[in-house]
Parts: sequence; C-alpha cells; structure tokens
Amino acid sequence: MTHRPRKRFGQNFLQDAAVIRRILDTIHPLPGEHLLEIGPGRGALTGGLLTAAGRLDAVELDRDLIAPLTRSFGHLGELHIHNADILKFDLCALAGTETRLRIVGNLPYNISTPLMFHLLEQSGCIEDMHLMLQKEVVDRMSAVPGTKAYGRLTVMLRALASVTPLFEIGPESFKPVPKVVSSFVRLSPHRKPPVQIEDLQVFRELVTTAFSHRRKTLRNALRGIVSADAMQALGIDPGVRAERLELEEFANLARMACKTRPPA
Repeated sequence: MTHRPRKRFGQNFLQDAAVIRRILDTIHPLPGEHLLEIGPGRGALTGGLLTAAGRLDAVELDRDLIAPLTRSFGHLGELHIHNADILKFDLCALAGTETRLRIVGNLPYNISTPLMFHLLEQSGCIEDMHLMLQKEVVDRMSAVPGTKAYGRLTVMLRALASVTPLFEIGPESFKPVPKVVSSFVRLSPHRKPPVQIEDLQVFRELVTTAFSHRRKTLRNALRGIVSADAMQALGIDPGVRAERLELEEFANLARMACKTRPPA
C-alpha cells in the first residue's frame, strides 16, 4: 500500500518485518478476542491481527487510508474501520457488555499522554493495551520514586494500570524515520485498585500540584491543600519533594485533602 505520510496526523509507518512479527507474537491475539487497532496506517499490524482474531475494529483519522486498508485486508476476516478521532471515541459503546477490548496502537507522539488517559477513563471496557510510544514517555511511565523520570504521569498511570515495558524499537523501523527511539509497552487496567482513592479528581489535582514545581518541598508545593502537621500525622516528611513519595503516600494525602477541604 502506498500513502504519503502526513505530518499533521503524526504518521510514522512501521515497516520492519522482524519488529512487526515480534509485536504480533507479544500480543498473541486469539480467535474470538475483540481487538481494536488505533491508527492502522498502512496496515503493518492489521493483517496479522485480523488473521489471528478473525475480526478487528480499527480507528483511523486519515480518511484516505480507509479504502486501501479495506481492499488490502478486508478478505482476511471481519474488518470494521471507523473514520474517527480516537480522543473522542466511545470504547465502551464498541465493546458492548460481553467482551473487553484488547487495544493495539502506534500512538502519535503529540497526543500520546492525553490519549492514554482517555483510554484509561474507559478502563472497565479494556482487557489490555499494547502501545508503541516514545521511549522517553515509557521511561516516565515506568519510573521509580527518587528518579528524574518519576512524576505526575508515573503516579497517575500506576493508580489506574500496571505498566510493563517490553522492548525498544529503533527509528529505522519506521518511515519517515522519527528523531526518537520508540518503546513497546503493555498497560493492564487494574481490576482491583492497588490503593484506595476516594475522589479521583482530588487525587489528580493533588498529584499535579505536587509535581508542578519539582524543586519545592511538599510543605510548600501543597500549601493550602494539606498542612505540614497533617503530612506528619500520615508519616510523611513535609520537607521532602514529591518525587520521593510512593503511590500509596499520594493516595493518603489525597484522602486527607478530602477530609480537610471546606465544603463546596
């Protein structure tokens, strides 16, 4: 299939046969599973996914790719291509009530973070996600406390899903060749949350505020949200920075913020 990559869609098409085979082996799609491919592009993974599962939904924003994809792969199984913006797509309506989606995608770098949170907002409909992302993003997703990469993205994702980096993909595996290294990663939404979060919005705001000025101590970063005395009552040193805290400690601070904030 020939199609000129369009910069406005963030298109970098995967073309390395060995990498494609490794990705498909890692996902290991099975007959009857409900697969959703985000941004199939020229169809590097589409044929393999469709052949293995027997059916495939795909969301593609570039309307010029829909007819070529249908011609190239429609005979391999039940293929449904949705010309839509994945950031506005209702996953749960697609999944229905009987199955959870297995999601696969080479995510455009410019929307990768908001797209992951959009997907996880509908995590009840998702079994797992296998995504190609910029390596720097995956490093932040899987970082540990006390490291430079550890931040808001790490904490928020860890509250919602387990993150498993799988392998790196070099720039030469794509056309056009990007200026960054990519990583392939698995996200598995938690069926049982690892920590108790009473109010996700409060938790999100607290984590965002704590990391908004990384060099500030918690005492200063969270001033007016959680007092230093309240932090100490939780066993948290108000003199440390946000990057030192574990997920559970952020959850404890958020619960304390819920208790102490004035009623609306």
